[in-house]
Amino acid sequence: MNPQELFECVTSLSCIVTQTSTGLIVGALLFLVAAGLTLIFGVLGVINFAHGSLYMLGAYMGLTAYRVFDSYFLAVIMAGLGVAIFSVLFERLFMRRVYNADVLMQLLVCYAFILILDDVVKLVWGAEFQSMGMPETFQLPPLFIGGGIVPVFYLVLMGVAALIAVVLWYVLKHTRTGKVVRAAAHNPTMTSALGLNTQLIYAGVFACGGLLAGMAGALAAPVRSMSPGMGFSILIESFIVTVIGGMGSVSGALVGALVIGMVRSFGSIGFPDFVEGLMFVAMVLILVLRPGGLMGRKHS
Repeated sequence: MNPQELFECVTSLSCIVTQTSTGLIVGALLFLVAAGLTLIFGVLGVINFAHGSLYMLGAYMGLTAYRVFDSYFLAVIMAGLGVAIFSVLFERLFMRRVYNADVLMQLLVCYAFILILDDVVKLVWGAEFQSMGMPETFQLPPLFIGGGIVPVFYLVLMGVAALIAVVLWYVLKHTRTGKVVRAAAHNPTMTSALGLNTQLIYAGVFACGGLLAGMAGALAAPVRSMSPGMGFSILIESFIVTVIGGMGSVSGALVGALVIGMVRSFGSIGFPDFVEGLMFVAMVLILVLRPGGLMGRKHS
């Protein structure tokens, strides 16, 4: 531990800018993954334990698409759509059969797919670490703000994450589709009695969750290495974000992701060997003060 370095950092504008930008980029990627996870839980009441593997699939699909088409943005879109299609098949063929089953059964189904997908990745892409590398478009000198270093690619990722957050919020709050989804989450029996196809809604929500996870994986590919099993660590962090923000709350996922991003970024300065532990400490402290999460309902 080195609290002195942390104190020196928070009293230095350049360090604050650098670490804040790092925290924001970590938070942005966590939000994209956690938003899909909490959306599925909020509507279906199911915790998709295989969600981290969808993130992994997105990263590898994005890598392949980038190598074939040499376009980063096209790779992100194709990765998102590819994982969305996989998510629909996963939900229709397997998850819908355990909606009303014990949580342990849901966990077993998801865990089986985690193992299967890890092996599929080994067979298709190999077991060694891989990296997309920074796309040529973003190989630009970093910006210097207040003496701090902010890579251009970080700003792009933050912008994409912010845009997705706004679109997601608008669709859920101000469109008929969003009202139907919220109605299905609140009372699926009544929604079905009114003639709405709840099964189609469930599949659509799973597709949306997969789309977000797949895009997050592809967006993170230039700054993170890829390996089979990489979905597990992001799954743990996403669960922490979801719990901190409030289970089922997309806005809570955004707030929770930013909190964890800052904890990881500034924690790495003062407590480099305890960064993972700091996330759990933050979660415990928040849950002690607000058991339902920062944006969760009181009865959660």
